[in-house]
Amino acid sequence: MRLAVAIARKGAGWVNPNPMVGAVLVKDGRIIGKGYHQFFGGPHAEINAIRNATETTDGATLYVTLEPCTHQGKTPPCAPLIVEQGIRKVIIGISDPNPVVKGTGIEYLLSKGITVHTGLLENEILRMNEVFRKFIQTGIPFCNLKTAMTLDGKIATITNASRWISCEKSRRYVHELRQKASGILVGADTIIYDDPLLNTRRGRVKSKDPLKIIADTRCRIPLESKVLTHNPQLTILATTELADKSKIHEINRLGAQTLICPVKNNKVDLVFLLKSLGKMGIDSILIEGGSTLAFTAIKEKIIDKVTSIISPKLLGGKLAPTPVGGEGIKKMNDAIIISDWKFRRMGEDILVEGYIKNS
Repeated sequence: MRLAVAIARKGAGWVNPNPMVGAVLVKDGRIIGKGYHQFFGGPHAEINAIRNATETTDGATLYVTLEPCTHQGKTPPCAPLIVEQGIRKVIIGISDPNPVVKGTGIEYLLSKGITVHTGLLENEILRMNEVFRKFIQTGIPFCNLKTAMTLDGKIATITNASRWISCEKSRRYVHELRQKASGILVGADTIIYDDPLLNTRRGRVKSKDPLKIIADTRCRIPLESKVLTHNPQLTILATTELADKSKIHEINRLGAQTLICPVKNNKVDLVFLLKSLGKMGIDSILIEGGSTLAFTAIKEKIIDKVTSIISPKLLGGKLAPTPVGGEGIKKMNDAIIISDWKFRRMGEDILVEGYIKNS
């Protein structure tokens, strides 16, 4: 099952909004086949494992991270094929989180006389597919707030210089996060001051660029911004009725999409934005800046996860920006609690990851 989990992760970023799934076939104590879900719309892990089998699967045991399906989707159902192939035992990591199909694959296999066991490495597999679990149940994208700051909590100098706070290894990790996400969300000031590409760069490793989503209440970003001149078809400008309509027209002419959102507290309504993105099939968002957007996202309770990179540097400056800005929280008792958090070294930096429980 650990091997199944490992190969399932190869599908990160390619299978969205489907889950990452891996499968391993074992016969007489030997691995005879393995496979994973490689891309959205492609064969499921069980199918690939069976196709890759080096000998007959009759009497074999299948280890699979997710409950095999019984319904016809973009590909044929997996459970009937498992029965047809003579596989006698199926070890399942987790049942399908999709409330429409949960348990049906297990019931089908049991009805055909297949021995089924569930729950092996369950917590690890649930964490691996945290995006799929939320999106399939709510239709709302999973949101990960990523920050990079100095030891004294600054994301830039008093002159807004921010390159580079984190070390090279940490920056590479951020590109792994971008690979996994369907979209990156930033505020207008991030585009105006930093002019980032917001793409995925992993050296020679094949990568995919996420959608670049800009929350820009009044459509302030320059038309020369890299997000509008480099693959603008991947850019969605989330703006409002307060924006200049001629500027919106120019952005559309460049090939980017615009989404008119309601105004909430003089800003883009982030809850409306997320629901709209979910309807487009966008299952996950990496929020990368800036500090006002971060606080608004926390206040609106759309953040699921926080990924914070802390660099052993000091900048100081009363006016230097911090990861979370906005009007702030007045009472300590109202502080946002990060739970189930973990930390590890990331080169010279410390990486902290945890979850926000939104009631």
